[in-house]
Amino acid sequence: MRGDGIRFISARLIKILGNFLKGPFYLFQALLPNKRFTIPRHASPIFRAASDKKIPKIIWQTNYTDRVTIAVYANYLFNRLMSPTYEYRFMDDDDRTDFIARSYSSRILDCYSMLQIGAARADFWRVLVLQQFGGVYLDIDAHVVWPLEFIIKAEYEDLYLQHKNNKVSNFFLASTKNNPNLDSIIGAIVSNIEGASTNEVADLTGPGVFNRALSGRNVARAYYKLTCYQGTFTNEFFQYVDHPQGKWSKVQKHFPPITHVGEK
Repeated sequence: MRGDGIRFISARLIKILGNFLKGPFYLFQALLPNKRFTIPRHASPIFRAASDKKIPKIIWQTNYTDRVTIAVYANYLFNRLMSPTYEYRFMDDDDRTDFIARSYSSRILDCYSMLQIGAARADFWRVLVLQQFGGVYLDIDAHVVWPLEFIIKAEYEDLYLQHKNNKVSNFFLASTKNNPNLDSIIGAIVSNIEGASTNEVADLTGPGVFNRALSGRNVARAYYKLTCYQGTFTNEFFQYVDHPQGKWSKVQKHFPPITHVGEK
């Protein structure tokens, strides 16, 4: 319990820091509106720890571009600071398509290609890349509140983020490769896409799929307030200032997230 208390205090202090920094970030953006920072495709661990874990020490992230605003870049740097023993890997839209084409069947690639909203594609990609390589996935605006070295226990084969309603989210996800739980999630996403079962991204490829696929399974969970937050350093403006569609929750109101092969 004492450790949880320290984590909670750490999370609150990080939240205060992030909210304080947003003011300077807005000022920077106003003075240099076209300035962008590059997130690397790969970065080695800052230093290596001797501890062995079943889940590989790799952080995975994705975004529609690797050229980001100062707020998103600060979020990236913070995760590097909080995870110095972890390798970092990043893929943009084109990288994700190339990876799936190389690593998965034409059926999986076709399903991925049917998805027309970037967030839905990112939802699908995260489970595919972890199934292939293992590691820890974080949304581009998400950050851990405690070092990953201590969040991910040696015996974990996967770890899911739990909210106070006992539902899991997918903006943080950790897993070994070839995980049967991820296999179930991938199968459920494929069925949803092929059956065009819903126009809601959260139920098509997101948390809704996770909660249904994991129902009744005894999996490791971490409470989000002691593990990972979103939007502390960044927000919708900083994330989507260069995005042609805008935030996924707005886009899905105007057109369906799935276009079947052959449709225009």
